Amino acid sequence: MRFYAVRYWTDATAAERCHRDTEVHAITAQLYQIARVTHLVNGVRRNAPIRLLLDERRARVEADRRTGLDRRVKDVGRPEGDRRAHRERRIGPRRVRDGGDIDLVGAARRARERADAAFSHFKVGAALEAVDGTVITGCNIENATYGLTMCAERVAMYKALSEGHRAFTRIAIVADTEAPTPPCGACRQILWEFGGNLEIQLANLNEEKGTHQLKNLLPLPFDARLL
Repeated sequence: MRFYAVRYWTDATAAERCHRDTEVHAITAQLYQIARVTHLVNGVRRNAPIRLLLDERRARVEADRRTGLDRRVKDVGRPEGDRRAHRERRIGPRRVRDGGDIDLVGAARRARERADAAFSHFKVGAALEAVDGTVITGCNIENATYGLTMCAERVAMYKALSEGHRAFTRIAIVADTEAPTPPCGACRQILWEFGGNLEIQLANLNEEKGTHQLKNLLPLPFDARLL
């Protein structure tokens, strides 16, 4: 069998003439049918055995399709039809891995950016940590009647309660003030009633921070024990 290979062309005219040569195409087609023959075109190698192997697989698949033969290995380790269920992306509170360091102040600072304070322009963010490590955030939402305005701390607490959390460890509160701002009286009452003696982390946008226990901010709380 004749062996034909084109390695380099001297100019564009020679290359064009080679591509138009019917004898070149005929010999090249024969070479592709021979195993272990490498066709060289402009220095690029194309292995004929790979092409032949693919053709063989296609022929085998077509034969199996006609005869109904299934060559796939049966999965005996799992029940028929058992596949990993599709999990939707979870939207909601973020749970930190065990042993991870929770940046509660950072979460409160990000929540503050979503505050709706069209009247006072006093934006506050809060981040409440549950005992399982879940962080629930909240921001203040103002209302035209003023009295229906909701503070960030209560938004975070109500949001956590509505999602099934009942035990908490600490809460971070961030506001744009000269000194870290503590929660108002109404928020202290709600935090005490549903969270107990929480650790209160206060911070402003200048990285000034302070830590307090809620019992020190609300020394004589009113709760169910007095009813």
